[in-house]
Amino acid sequence: MFSQKNFTPQQLSALTALMLSVPVSLGIFIIKPVWWIALVSLGIIFLGSFALISFTLQTFIYRKIKLIYKLIYQTKASKREEFYYKNILPQKGIDEVREDVEKWAEQRKAEIEVLQRNESYRKEFLQNLSHELKTPIFAIQGYVDTLLNGALENPEVNKKFLASTSRNIDRLVNLVDDLDEISKLESGEQLLFQQNFVIQDLVKEVYESLVMKAEKKGIKCIIKKGCEQPLTVYADKEKIRQVLINLVDNAIKYGKQNGIIESSFYKMDGKTILVEISDDGSGIAEEHLNRIFERFYRTDLARSRKVGGSGLGLSICKHIIEAHGQTIHVRSTIDVGTTFGFTLPKRKEN
Repeated sequence: MFSQKNFTPQQLSALTALMLSVPVSLGIFIIKPVWWIALVSLGIIFLGSFALISFTLQTFIYRKIKLIYKLIYQTKASKREEFYYKNILPQKGIDEVREDVEKWAEQRKAEIEVLQRNESYRKEFLQNLSHELKTPIFAIQGYVDTLLNGALENPEVNKKFLASTSRNIDRLVNLVDDLDEISKLESGEQLLFQQNFVIQDLVKEVYESLVMKAEKKGIKCIIKKGCEQPLTVYADKEKIRQVLINLVDNAIKYGKQNGIIESSFYKMDGKTILVEISDDGSGIAEEHLNRIFERFYRTDLARSRKVGGSGLGLSICKHIIEAHGQTIHVRSTIDVGTTFGFTLPKRKEN
């Protein structure tokens, strides 16, 4: 009749009433050995005890539990919740209620941990943003002050300082543009103009646009053997061009002298195409891989600032790929190289 593991309030009331009524009835039978008197006493005592104990449990325990449920869900009860509180909750045992509360506590703990991580990332992001903005601003301020304090009249200095000022202004403009683009991508304001195009052709165009930078380091940009067969994807061509430029440009910046950048393409599940850009550079340490797509996150602060960039390129790549409903990933080994991969929808039939 009763579950040994978990009693409902009714079961607990009945069991307690039975434990009270049986010995009392036996006592009455011993004093006056008339079986029907003992039986009636058993019924009356059982029913009275059951009603009293049940009332006590409902009034002083389960009403408090109902308040706890309302508190932990922090909401005014709807009709559906009121039905639950009146009809289902009273049928639950204490252990079931405890499990519900523990489950809620675990959910809240997980939410708090996420909020704490987000707060940590927010603080780090603001610190990085402040640094990224202050660096060119202070440089511009220094050049302008120097020019105003007399260097403007020196033809050997003024052009050099004005050129440096111009470069730092360009850096600021690029930073603001990148932040604006990420904001639009996150909010969904950045519309995608999707079309069918051959992904290998786009990669070749990106290679050609960066050939001068690659040649300075003696880097060869190639398509992997066996991946030459044209694959058509359905995506925003200019956005994917931006992704490829970011990935290939990073591979050139951090690739080794006289190295190789290799792109490869694979059919996945009949619905998507996997694109990978690999280099044989210095690689990325494992502890950085989970955060590599965060805004301004740099694996090597000094080295990253030396090679330039806003620190937003990979974050923009991630947002563009996710705007297509796809994913981007990275794998890397120190002193072996790095591979960035992302998926795109295959061609859309007209």
